[in-house]
Amino acid sequence: MMTDLLFKDEVYRITGAAMEVYNHLGNGFLEAVYQEALTLEFTLRGIPFKAQPPQHIHYKKHILQHTYIPDFIAYEQIIVELKAVKDLGSNEEAQILNYLKATGFRVGVLLNFGAPSKLEWIRRVG
Repeated sequence: MMTDLLFKDEVYRITGAAMEVYNHLGNGFLEAVYQEALTLEFTLRGIPFKAQPPQHIHYKKHILQHTYIPDFIAYEQIIVELKAVKDLGSNEEAQILNYLKATGFRVGVLLNFGAPSKLEWIRRVG
């Protein structure tokens, strides 16, 4: 039995916007360049987002004073993290899984613009 993916269409639109940015810029820029370009692409495509909105971290039944600042929150419920590194590793995957756990969000998209031949992305559901 096949399970429906959470926010399938929304994640498809997010990754489509990211592919457009990668196709135009390629790899080799700093993460901030990709963030600015993706901000423009989200706007052009009508994808609702907030750039770098502070998110509270929950510990047991408490909210910690320290906040986490994701690159984007899209559709008010999807964490979007950008990287510009040669290879995604377990640290980057663990980071987004921890962000999902700490914030209570259920879906995160990790996008890597630093890979030499293609945009890398990983979708995680918590």
